[in-house]
Amino acid sequence: MGNEIRILQIVPNMQQGGIENFIMNIYRNIDKNKIQFDFLVHYNKKCFFDEEIERLGGKIYRFPVMENKNVIRYIKELDKFFKEHTEYKVVHGHMASLAFIYLWIAKKNGVKYRIIHSHGTSFLKTVKGIAKYILFRFADKHANVRWACSNEAGKYLYKKKSFDVIPNAIDFKKFEYNPKIRETVRKELDINEETFVIGHVGRFNLQKNHKFIINLMEKLLRENENLKLLLIGDGETKEEINKLACDLNINNKIIFLGIREDVNRIYQAMDILIMPSLFEGLPVTGIEAQANGLKCLFSDNITREVDISKKSEFIKLSEEAWKNSIIENIHYKRDLKDFDNSIFNIEKLTKQLQRRYEEYYYEKFSSKKG
Repeated sequence: MGNEIRILQIVPNMQQGGIENFIMNIYRNIDKNKIQFDFLVHYNKKCFFDEEIERLGGKIYRFPVMENKNVIRYIKELDKFFKEHTEYKVVHGHMASLAFIYLWIAKKNGVKYRIIHSHGTSFLKTVKGIAKYILFRFADKHANVRWACSNEAGKYLYKKKSFDVIPNAIDFKKFEYNPKIRETVRKELDINEETFVIGHVGRFNLQKNHKFIINLMEKLLRENENLKLLLIGDGETKEEINKLACDLNINNKIIFLGIREDVNRIYQAMDILIMPSLFEGLPVTGIEAQANGLKCLFSDNITREVDISKKSEFIKLSEEAWKNSIIENIHYKRDLKDFDNSIFNIEKLTKQLQRRYEEYYYEKFSSKKG
């Protein structure tokens, strides 16, 4: 170790989520004798993946602008950082809202390759969401490499400009269905085999639409009491959602599992996965669930590119429509397929990205400078 290429990943933080899981999937599989990831984060607090990053040899640099809101200080500290850390010839930005700042400072300090990576397809219609949307319009101004998790995410951020699609790949073997693990996990969660289990994995925020999920569950329980809902994740709306479940008197039918390191095991206990998100880039959760053979119901705001099993449904955000679809799928049997040749195979994608990082670092594609 010591001669490896160091790539700077720029993220909000490394809490568990879709973008963070994507980065860690690549990080775990990349040849760390050749490529090493370091992380520039925008909060002071320690997060879910921090210990693993440091164990794998990565460094974490903290710039808490999202907490102190001091943009002038942020710019000055970034400028100082890139002046001192000339080892970074490639930066990979996953945070579109501040990309026009950090990529500008990186460019100013001679960073040759500045990747901007689009992970979304829309924005929340709130004051904060609209502010982010305005900032997104400048996200690729100082980038010279444009990537996106899906075609829709690329078109959203880059409009008519060219971009490359980098799929949200996973380790399919990790998520293979195992009936013995299913039995074990259901016992751990005190769920009998006759109970139909609905699952959702996602950060508790407005985008993931948990309020819709709770109201939907209340309607479903009027017709079938033998149901359970598993909610994996944490976030700013969790307390509000928990209160709503209590107000509707269905909290005994919902298991809040928080942030889990064993999400792959929890999929085994589920019978269906639902994602009524207001928008998504390309949800890693959807790929993982299909690898486990689960039926997946997605909102019609989510790109069809996620449907690798060709068995998923895309439904408008109507509680009645979702209720009917879930009831229709209560006797659905897992659809077990071989996804080794899928574009979402982590081994294939990691080799592709490693090759690209090396090419950028050694400046083989001089036409992409600027």
